Amino acid sequence: MGSGRREGRPLPMPSIPGYECASHPRSTVSTMSDGSMHLLDPAPFGRVLPAMVTPMNSDGSIDFQGAQRLARQLVADGADGLVVNGTTGESPVTHMEEKVELVKAVKSTVDVPIISGAGSNDTIHTVRMVEQTQEAGADAVLVVAPYYSRPSQEGIFRHYEAVNSSADKPIIIYDVPSRTGVHLTLGTYRRLAKLEHVAAVKDATGDVAAAVRKRMETGLTWYSGDDGLFLPYLSIGAVGVISVIAHVAANPMRALADAFDRGDIHTAQRLSVQLAPVTEALNGAGFQAVMAKAALKVRGVLDSTTMRLPNVGPGPEELSCAERGMRASQLI
Repeated sequence: MGSGRREGRPLPMPSIPGYECASHPRSTVSTMSDGSMHLLDPAPFGRVLPAMVTPMNSDGSIDFQGAQRLARQLVADGADGLVVNGTTGESPVTHMEEKVELVKAVKSTVDVPIISGAGSNDTIHTVRMVEQTQEAGADAVLVVAPYYSRPSQEGIFRHYEAVNSSADKPIIIYDVPSRTGVHLTLGTYRRLAKLEHVAAVKDATGDVAAAVRKRMETGLTWYSGDDGLFLPYLSIGAVGVISVIAHVAANPMRALADAFDRGDIHTAQRLSVQLAPVTEALNGAGFQAVMAKAALKVRGVLDSTTMRLPNVGPGPEELSCAERGMRASQLI
């Protein structure tokens, strides 16, 4: 499924059945047929997407039935898209066959777009992950910039170019320099936007000002990759968030986006402030996968919080921190 992009200007993105896709950034507010006005562009992969943890049994094996139960719960909470096999899903320590089976399991149980992480600093391995997860049913793939080896901008471009050649589903670029050690320049973004299947960006740079120009000059669909910057990113044209706190806060996050969309900025601001304690609790220490499992345990959604090394499952301190953040944000 191509992105419909051709050199020179952005054209309409690929359609996911049942989900309208954005074309290029609008400069005016849209008016619907019922006369209502909307500030946000359509969100082709969902508006609020939890970066879903991977439930595990006590022996460290993946609990696929638990993953299905969790997926159903998150959608019932208000998530309208799910990301599996991401960092919060412990992707560095799960294997290819497990990633493929996880996509199949989650895809079979919920009717929302399923995005699979398929990134590595090994281009050949990344290509294989993209091919196999999209064959398993992923509606799009989330591909992180090559990490640790710190390639040049030309190397980064060629990495995505190779992925693009093997893809038939939309590619979401994951830009997270705090983890990868590399920054994607505006010039690289311009080149990437011309690749047929590159459709969107998960922006975890924290640089809202730079995102304005990147989004406007590429026509790519923008997602916030930081919970605490959800509202600021909506204000510069992002359509949604790929989130850690949505494991326990999908409903108020949807309410925040809906309030912004209809122009009720004060309500959006109030909800953003309300969510600040849980955002700090689950993201502040940098152990998002651990804290997301802690929050789900506190909520009673997850029985086992087993994790694979080098991550260590949450202990009493992490569980207490998650509970305090959730209570302060009026989630329990």
